[in-house]
Amino acid sequence: MDIDVKNLHPLEVKLLRQVKPGEDITESGIINSLGYKVGQCNQAFSWLSAKGCLEEVSRTKKTIYELTDTGRQMEKDGLPAERIYEFLSKNGAHTMPEIAEALGLEKSDVGSAFGLLSSKGALKLNDERKAEVAGDLPEEIKAQRAILMKAVKSGALDESELSAEEKKAVSPLAKKRGASTSPFRIQERDVVVYRLTKAGEETKEALIDANITGEEFGVLTPQMIQTGSWKNGTFRPYGINAPTSRLIPGRRNAYSEYLQWVKDKLTALGFEEFDGPLVENEFWNGDALFMPQFHSARDIHDVYYVKDPVHAKSIEEPWLSQVAATHENGWNTGSRGWGYTFDHEFTRRQVLRSQGTVLSAHQLTKAHIPGKYFGIVRCFRYDQVDATHGADFYQTEGIVVGKDVNLKNLLGLLKMFAEEIAGAEEVKYVPGYFPFTEPSIEVHIKHPVLGWFELGGSGIFRPEVTEPLGIKEPVLAWGLGIDRMALMHLGLNDLRELFTPDIESVRTRRGN
Repeated sequence: MDIDVKNLHPLEVKLLRQVKPGEDITESGIINSLGYKVGQCNQAFSWLSAKGCLEEVSRTKKTIYELTDTGRQMEKDGLPAERIYEFLSKNGAHTMPEIAEALGLEKSDVGSAFGLLSSKGALKLNDERKAEVAGDLPEEIKAQRAILMKAVKSGALDESELSAEEKKAVSPLAKKRGASTSPFRIQERDVVVYRLTKAGEETKEALIDANITGEEFGVLTPQMIQTGSWKNGTFRPYGINAPTSRLIPGRRNAYSEYLQWVKDKLTALGFEEFDGPLVENEFWNGDALFMPQFHSARDIHDVYYVKDPVHAKSIEEPWLSQVAATHENGWNTGSRGWGYTFDHEFTRRQVLRSQGTVLSAHQLTKAHIPGKYFGIVRCFRYDQVDATHGADFYQTEGIVVGKDVNLKNLLGLLKMFAEEIAGAEEVKYVPGYFPFTEPSIEVHIKHPVLGWFELGGSGIFRPEVTEPLGIKEPVLAWGLGIDRMALMHLGLNDLRELFTPDIESVRTRRGN
């Protein structure tokens, strides 16, 4: 026998010393003989089975009718049918609403109880459409009252111990699901019978030989020292090889922690944070950024439209008029614009924010000069979900406004994001095209597993963007996928791991 009896738990020791070879061991038997709770029984059975001391002999299903709080209250106050019958017997005919108000019952409960009582001839509606007594209280209701009184004593009823009449009485009062408003909840349990194995018999004998009873002290408390009770017993040996309990400290989600770290880093550099609503209109989502209303990226396949309300009530002035004129003829920016008639109906159309740059456009109308601003914003764009794409994603979005800002400053910011915040070792900057920046730059990083992928775009806002919104100074702008930066920083290979419901990943993965 390889079991060290000194390391057995008291629950196991007492059970083994209690049972006999060849004897059926059941949950109810152990509860009655040792006073164990159900959970303690299950623990002891599980531990001893794993050690090979117990073997399962049989397993059968048992149906239990467990009394709910509603059932206890009904036993105390009476079943709705009882209460209605008694009320009408004492107070004469009443309407259904009057009965419900007088007894504090739901109208639906009154209706159901009246339907039952009238079908048995106990109640009827008179010519004034009022309920009144027409016969004796049905035996069925009396049987239900009796079954409730029986259940109150133990809290539950075993179906196998009920008579046919009792089963018939409890059936309409019990539900398996959604039983909070029913007197009984139906619970189906497995009744498992165990017996001692040869190893179990040997372990039992070893316990007796070692004089281990399960009553040994497991801890020495200050109270035991004060009273001297420790002198009257023996202590369990300390098992230095016993597995320790796993300590699970509270920990934030690694991605949430990473986002906060990025925010702290940017605010430490003097940036102010901005934010805004998830639902925007086409004006701020695209028009204010000098994206023509016929641009392919504004097709329904890239943007999620809001069904209700379809349109915003209005667009702020003077931004609407100035942006519309810039699209049509360039306004006062020196540009020729896009040369089409600006659609004032389309611009009010509501969408889920598809890019973080919409918040930069908002910020231009109230920015200080010089000023540095950023946001970490959730965006929505129709896309095929895979290791580097999601239908919704986070961007870190920002602008720097000032007379002396230039492309070299922007490249320095992109280098910080790629190397310090994403943690990439290989980075490249390539020319890009965006309707709202000139010049435009894309930044790409190399992932050790996924290879090269784009972090996002950046550039210097065109005058067609800044001047209609009240800014004449140069504005550096970027919109980078912070999900992808986190992918590299946290050592992951799939964006979907950032949003996993697996709590174990939160317990084991550290952020910063």
